Amino acid sequence: MKTLKKQKILRPTTGKVREALFDILRGSIEHARFLDLYAGTGAVGMNALAEGAAGVCFVEESKRNARRINELIKKNHISDKAELVTGKVISFIEKAELRGFSFEIIFLDPPYHTDEIILALKAIGESGIVQRDGIVVAEHFAKRVLSDMSGRLQKIKDYHYGDSVLSFYKVI
Repeated sequence: MKTLKKQKILRPTTGKVREALFDILRGSIEHARFLDLYAGTGAVGMNALAEGAAGVCFVEESKRNARRINELIKKNHISDKAELVTGKVISFIEKAELRGFSFEIIFLDPPYHTDEIILALKAIGESGIVQRDGIVVAEHFAKRVLSDMSGRLQKIKDYHYGDSVLSFYKVI
């Protein structure tokens, strides 16, 4: 009998949730540096560029997904506005802070049934990668309640969409 290897299933942000996200962020995206953590298909970061973001940094651990994002970057001729990092999110956050990177908007959508969201929010909240007036948006499973505080991040609002929630944080 063949043993099945546990796989991470790609669960892209639905069109409805993505549309709601950009409706909420409208007015904040133009000219902003946008960080798309756990980028998956790259749809959220690509949407940010379409909305006028100055640049997007995509971080994706899966080499297969990263290749797809890279193909999109090349196909759309946006290599001057898009950066792709293939690797673990927590490691990226640590290195980004050391290099002095900062972003006005950070979006993270880790796999729902892991503790990645807690670890990533903690790392972001303890780092200096989100600018003082910046926004951090965490997409997560509706049954998971996120803390109101995570380091220097304070939750300001939750938006519910079926099984998904968008939790918005600001730096305090």
